[in-house]
Amino acid sequence: MPIPTAVVLPVLANMRRDLAADLSLAALARRARRSPSELHRAVRRVTGETTKRYTARLRLERAAAELLLGERAILDIALASGFASHEVFTRAFLRQFRMSPRAYRARGLLGGRAQALRHAAIIASAGPCIGLHHLSERNVTMSSITVVRKQLEPQLTLVVRRKTQAARIAATLAECLPAVWAYAQRKGIALVGPPFTRYVDVRLGALTIEAGLPVAGPAQGEGEIIASELPGGAAAVAVHTGPYDRLGETHAAVERWLDEQRIETRGAPWEVYVTDPGTTPNPAEWKTDVIYPIR
Repeated sequence: MPIPTAVVLPVLANMRRDLAADLSLAALARRARRSPSELHRAVRRVTGETTKRYTARLRLERAAAELLLGERAILDIALASGFASHEVFTRAFLRQFRMSPRAYRARGLLGGRAQALRHAAIIASAGPCIGLHHLSERNVTMSSITVVRKQLEPQLTLVVRRKTQAARIAATLAECLPAVWAYAQRKGIALVGPPFTRYVDVRLGALTIEAGLPVAGPAQGEGEIIASELPGGAAAVAVHTGPYDRLGETHAAVERWLDEQRIETRGAPWEVYVTDPGTTPNPAEWKTDVIYPIR
């Protein structure tokens, strides 16, 4: 029987907590009390990455964020991130970001030094499972849903727009969000908030979505990655606490509230994935903001 996702997520959370530790497949398997082959297949099924690739990505992304803070020597960052030497770190960094650590630091961050700490926090909190939103996790009790009116500021974003089907939302997000995530880091664009999905058009059997991340300032897209904006103004907001496959219940609760209050919407709704499954393995604790712009 395959290792269930509920067993894999705590493994990922433990990896994130100490990236300088021994995170070899053999060591991870011993701690998880599973065979290396079992764990390899399970991690790849859940994350789309091997344990080696997953570990290297988290280490490099954390190191890149720290380079932008400009406070520690490159060698110190490399060693603290779990790399055996400056040379090993530099080779891996070149493959990931297409420039050396020194050049990456010298280029800086779009948004400037003021955004570097916030960017680093987003990298640490959202990176472990950037492609795992809308995982299916059933049989979890949800808390009651409260809808409140809020005033939002407009937010610049980078997104990928895709047509998909309701049954393929998780798979589509697993392609779109990592693409935006990697692009922003490669280009030195400051990330300032968790990932989101905006439902641009919803029809029977088909959806058009924009999946992406908020950024600090105007940024250029490339290919399928485009610059966009989440609108500001009045909004009806509910915090969904629980698994993603029950988000429909929260959307329905917001729509009922709008009907009862006789409030009209003024554009497409969106979801903000406040909690990353790789940092909080328990689906009962996953928080997602469900937002409907209103008149």
